[in-house]
Amino acid sequence: MRYVPHTKEEIKAMLEAVGLRNVDELFSDIPTEALLKRHLQVEGGWDEEQLRAYFRKAASGIPDANSAVYFLGGGVYDHYVPSAVDKIIALPEFYTAYTPYQAEISQGTLQAMFEYQSLICELTGMEVANGSLYDGASAVAEAVLMAMRINGKRRVVVSECVHPDIIEVLRTYQLGQDFEILTLPQKEGVTDLSELEDLSNVSCLVMQNPNYYGFLENMTQASALIHKAGGLFVAAVDPLSLGVLKSPHEYGADVVVGEGQSLGNHISYGGPHFGFFATKMDYIRYMPGRMAGQTVDVDGRVGYVLTLQTREQHIRREKATSNITSNHWLMALASAVYLSLMGGSLPELGQTILNRSTYLAQKLASVGYPLWQRQYFFKEFPIKARDAEAVQEALADSGYYVGPVIDEHTLLVAVTEKRTREHMDKLIELMEGLR
Repeated sequence: MRYVPHTKEEIKAMLEAVGLRNVDELFSDIPTEALLKRHLQVEGGWDEEQLRAYFRKAASGIPDANSAVYFLGGGVYDHYVPSAVDKIIALPEFYTAYTPYQAEISQGTLQAMFEYQSLICELTGMEVANGSLYDGASAVAEAVLMAMRINGKRRVVVSECVHPDIIEVLRTYQLGQDFEILTLPQKEGVTDLSELEDLSNVSCLVMQNPNYYGFLENMTQASALIHKAGGLFVAAVDPLSLGVLKSPHEYGADVVVGEGQSLGNHISYGGPHFGFFATKMDYIRYMPGRMAGQTVDVDGRVGYVLTLQTREQHIRREKATSNITSNHWLMALASAVYLSLMGGSLPELGQTILNRSTYLAQKLASVGYPLWQRQYFFKEFPIKARDAEAVQEALADSGYYVGPVIDEHTLLVAVTEKRTREHMDKLIELMEGLR
């Protein structure tokens, strides 16, 4: 029998309760030009082989990281993923990555979550971490909400050097919350800390390191300034940079968040990824999401439980710290496997990335593509070009992908450990030919 979620009478009653006449009014925020003004033209059903053939044909002309060379940056990076990562997360035991409600039958998932949290704490230098969030951008937004819960202040300062998508997500969160966002301008590609004025009513300062342009920020100075004013410091970081840069704990971060894609997750058309979130023990009960803890049972055997789960599905909505649910746990599990395999090599890996990106930046400058600004960077950097989009398109025709484009004369170039000397020298040759 057909499933109908709501009867006409129920729909009418709900619309009347919110003062609307019809369903169209409920979706009035959608621009009329975006609405389809005809019935869907759907053909008859296909069998499985027809469907496979269709998608094989559709995908045949699309370049991927196996057939093209990626120097793409801006938040998603072509890093090496050990084969063991995919093998382990494909085990049937991990197929269902949802909330482990029944601890007694979820010990494997809970232990893996506990290990993941421990690895994130070791990586960032922080005291506690949750069981992951949806992505790096929502992790920043959740950190801001947490800061406001802690100190009750409703003003937030965000550097303009934070990824623009993160800022947009933060503004989306702002729609349902009563707080003000102030932006801190950039100067020569890094945050202009001299523009910080009265911080007495500021809940937190949000900065990214390396920032959107790949440049390194003065996180120590920023941390000292916001702490002097009684606010919290939220640091959004690239986890792989922590093999060669100071840990957020060392420069006094109160909350450390970031995008975890580079930790054993494939590019995958831009997702799904996950966000990591770590903080100080003092703030553990303000933390969003869930947290697995280690305990012992009545017989003294080690066991794992959800120690904290202060989300609206578990407790009263007005007391909940967030509505984070499935938390992209399978992606976080991939990062735990990756860190278990590669964690000890992060300093070497970070140095490799730093050396290769420095080599490419110097060579590109020598053929007419100088750095946008003279700053220290990690993994990616912005270069000047006469016509950034034209350069990007011409390189794509040769199977080399760079970007994103920052403005008419600037584009980002990212270098991971997968980019060989041969790749870089070919890119230099191609770009020199475009001058």
